[in-house]
Amino acid sequence: MSEEIVLSVENLMMHFGGIKALNNVSLQVKRNSIFALIGPNGAGKTTVFNCLTGFYKASGGHIELNAHGVKTDVIKMLGEPFKAVDFVSPKSFVSRLHYKMFGGTHLINRAGLARTFQNIRLFKEMSVLENLLVAQHMWVNRNLLSGILNTKGYRKAESDALDHAFYWLEVVDLVDCANRLAGELSYGQQRRLEIARAMCTRPQIICLDEPAAGLNPQETEALSAMIRLLRDEHDLTVVLIEHDMGMVMSISDHIVVLDHGVVIAEGGPEAIRHDPKVIAAYLGAEEEEVV
Repeated sequence: MSEEIVLSVENLMMHFGGIKALNNVSLQVKRNSIFALIGPNGAGKTTVFNCLTGFYKASGGHIELNAHGVKTDVIKMLGEPFKAVDFVSPKSFVSRLHYKMFGGTHLINRAGLARTFQNIRLFKEMSVLENLLVAQHMWVNRNLLSGILNTKGYRKAESDALDHAFYWLEVVDLVDCANRLAGELSYGQQRRLEIARAMCTRPQIICLDEPAAGLNPQETEALSAMIRLLRDEHDLTVVLIEHDMGMVMSISDHIVVLDHGVVIAEGGPEAIRHDPKVIAAYLGAEEEEVV
């Protein structure tokens, strides 16, 4: 397994008014690994995901994504507030205006990071196939004139998008559902479709927010196998939030534990399984019992 760091987070802070949701969270994710972020409810796990993927702009710290051969400063990509000095330098003003107007989650996704959500966010009135084609809008030929003239390049781009969509439908075992409405699928199928849609954006790292929530044991086992497949056969890095500890311990290469917005432990599954601070966080032991 490569030791190269694909995602580096240093001293991440997220404040909501006077509430510190995250306090100096630091973590490093190795390329082609399965990395789990766990902790009790309210620990700040989804807040970390929202900062990584641009849904929140962190209050402080540094997030660096190393994907597609480019190092991306995630917080800078979201744009920074205008300062007086920006109005003095035309170059600085144009640069800051560009980020204010066009920076955001789509740029982070284009840089190589995709995600799924706790609550499924599919286009339920669109077909399964259409959900995957929409996800590829940044990669297909969107030239209006090419579309009107139906040029050879435009047709090839459309064909490639279809091929890519069916490839991922096959990976998640949904080819037979391609023309069904996404909202008609079972809960487990919708979970798999959301992963396929994220993969259609061609990421190098995917953040899965509680993907096993609501799944039965057989579906959870199939999901575990799929996550391993993404790592082993598709050179993907997976960052996982999950409450199913059996799943986490069986598939994770490295685990970081959050509690009240602070990292309290990190290491391999065996080290985390027996860490007294982790046990205390989950079981509610008093602090003096853990010392």
